[in-house]
Amino acid sequence: MEITERFINYTKFDTQSAEDSESVPSTPKQLIFAKFLKEELEHEGLSDVEMDEMGYIYATLKANTKKDIPTIGFISHYDTSPDCSGANVKARIIKNYDGNDIVLSEGIVSSTSKFPELKEHVGEDLIVTDGHTLLGADDKAGIAEIVQAMCYLRDHDEIKHGDIRVGFNPDEEIGRGAHHFDVEKFGCQWAYTMDGGDLGDLEYENFNAAGAKVYIKGVSVHTGYAKGKMLNANRLACEFNAMIPETDIPETTEGYQGFYHLLGIESRTEEAKLSYIIRDHDREKFEDRKDFIEECAKKMNDRYGEGTVKVELKDQYYNMKEKIDPNMHVIEIVLQAMQEIGISPKVEPIRGGTDGAQLSFRGLPCPNIFAGGVNFHGPHEFVSVQVMEKAVDVIIKICEITADYED
Repeated sequence: MEITERFINYTKFDTQSAEDSESVPSTPKQLIFAKFLKEELEHEGLSDVEMDEMGYIYATLKANTKKDIPTIGFISHYDTSPDCSGANVKARIIKNYDGNDIVLSEGIVSSTSKFPELKEHVGEDLIVTDGHTLLGADDKAGIAEIVQAMCYLRDHDEIKHGDIRVGFNPDEEIGRGAHHFDVEKFGCQWAYTMDGGDLGDLEYENFNAAGAKVYIKGVSVHTGYAKGKMLNANRLACEFNAMIPETDIPETTEGYQGFYHLLGIESRTEEAKLSYIIRDHDREKFEDRKDFIEECAKKMNDRYGEGTVKVELKDQYYNMKEKIDPNMHVIEIVLQAMQEIGISPKVEPIRGGTDGAQLSFRGLPCPNIFAGGVNFHGPHEFVSVQVMEKAVDVIIKICEITADYED
């Protein structure tokens, strides 16, 4: 099976995760695809294929040499973002893209002025949506690439390699993908998530991340008799958010700059809740940002009375660079692999996080490699067939180079 067919088959499954769900996986429909994927791995001849009750899938391509080679792994997630529908995805291929605007459907256009990255893929075959759903290249492209690479290695015994483990998981898009990933069972010395963006992307720096819930307690009184009595939580919620500097929000930051992002407000006169995410690459600045949220709450309580505002902070993940720096051979192997197949590496910090960040802090160094998708989480998402094929080549080359790795 060609990678194009494999990927498009995957996009037919709706695997959207859900932030507010407490189940694992967060949506039962993810298990439907997980079962399909498990059966596909078995059909393709991988060994030790198993799926646990939470939808985590593990499998092995056995070594084809008796040489002592490190066991490495490749990991991708199969859930898609809650930000945009993943149901009834209608993927289509634009052969030999000509560099012009792409009409997805009537009135919905991926224009090169708004999405200039399209111009980087002139002459390639692009897989796009019909403009009503996301595509799901994040991260079904990564899964397709890993499976395709394992099939190639299976069929080309001349390429020597050690045991290669693959792992596929749910719920990465809601920050829980690594929570139940069994690192001990996976049994690798290091691994790679295939969950990056365009050609050449290699990421081993990500945000430190926390979530903040701000609870505001108001006092509801009939508006005709409210003077000196009412405390309008709606207004206090606006006041709290106005304390966040406009220079420190996603809309005004880039590169290594951190931010506070207001995810949502639930509000009425009597009570309000604001939900934030807090991000920064620098650990010290990250801690300062959390302290700032607490200070905002203190100022509000000083003004309106103790207990009016309460903050709950929860760390989500940390910058994997702390764990990759002592294991730079993991990066050097990827750089060598890309260079040998003619790809110019683009090493950049992630303005977000991946499962690899959490896994790195659990003892599995796990940087992130491009999977080829662009404009994730929306209807203008696309992926280049040729970039996916290059990602397959990178996986194969990593396995080949690892066979000669000496600690």
